[in-house]
Amino acid sequence: MAHQPDESPGFLLWHVTLRWQREIAAALAPLDLTHVQFVLLASAWWLNQAGEAPRQHALAAHAGTDVKMTSQVLQKLEDKGLLEREVDPSDTRAKLLRVTDKGAALAERAVEVVESADAAFFAATPDAKTLLSLLRPLAAR
Repeated sequence: MAHQPDESPGFLLWHVTLRWQREIAAALAPLDLTHVQFVLLASAWWLNQAGEAPRQHALAAHAGTDVKMTSQVLQKLEDKGLLEREVDPSDTRAKLLRVTDKGAALAERAVEVVESADAAFFAATPDAKTLLSLLRPLAAR
């Protein structure tokens, strides 16, 4: 049982997450993207590149985001001209998500910016591979 905050993995993870989120938000601000907008845009872009035009539920599952919040953020991305929602011919109630050319260019640039911010932030860790091996099982839960 941890009696001190610096002995609590959860407390430390909370603080690391907050610092990392601030760094990512600052890196994305010049691109006029929030962190959640970036995650959804990049996820849709990656899925589109893999030949998929995901529905909103599939995109939310891929990104790990709440479906209702995803819908609101997708509307903002659509308003910015970064993605389009098309009626799914197999189910007219559903919409397929496609990143526009403008959205693809921004997604590609944003991924570079975030990867650079990640590299700078995680440079303080002595072994990135070990960190990834520790995080993967937690992310898969």
